[in-house]
Amino acid sequence: MARRPTTADPFNAVAEPRRRQILDLLATGERSVNDLAGLLNLKQPQVSKHLKVLKAVGLVNVRGAGRRRLYTMNGDKLKPIHDWVKRFERMWAERLDRLDEYLKELQSGEDPG
Repeated sequence: MARRPTTADPFNAVAEPRRRQILDLLATGERSVNDLAGLLNLKQPQVSKHLKVLKAVGLVNVRGAGRRRLYTMNGDKLKPIHDWVKRFERMWAERLDRLDEYLKELQSGEDPG
């Protein structure tokens, strides 16, 4: 099955690490593209390209403020990703519990086998 274009859904859009960094910054509040570029040590056109993808899938909103464009994160659109990841939460908790038990056995000198 062919992979959907990056702008087709939030999963593909957040697969790119820089876009996740942008979302992390926007989670703390509204920012301009120049603010983001400075914080990420990127050029403005690079950040604008990433914002365009994030906006296309609905992960960010933009509003005009004079000549500036201010971006905010749209957390509601992250819900499908959250719901998908949440399915694995119990599995990871169980594995970490088993690891914790194993480490305690090693520290106490018991035979873990």
